[in-house]
Amino acid sequence: MVFDSDLIFILGLIFGVLAIPSIVSAFSERRAPRVASLVLMAGGVMVVWAIQNKPGGYQIEDIPDVLVRVVARFI
Repeated sequence: MVFDSDLIFILGLIFGVLAIPSIVSAFSERRAPRVASLVLMAGGVMVVWAIQNKPGGYQIEDIPDVLVRVVARFI
C-alpha cells in the first residue's frame, strides 16, 4: 500500500472529524479529553504534512475529488 499525500490528507480529515464528538463528550462528562486531543493533533499533523508535500497544495473545492480518488483506489 502506498501512502501518498491524498491518502494522508483524507485520513487526517477523518481523524479530525471523528475526534470532535469525543472531545465534546469528554467535556460534558467533566473529564480531560486526552486521547481525543491526541487524535485531533495527529489528524492536524497529517493534513499539514499532506499539504506541504503536494505540489500546489489543496483547495477547499478539491476535497470531494480527493476523497473520491482515494476511495476509488481501494474499491
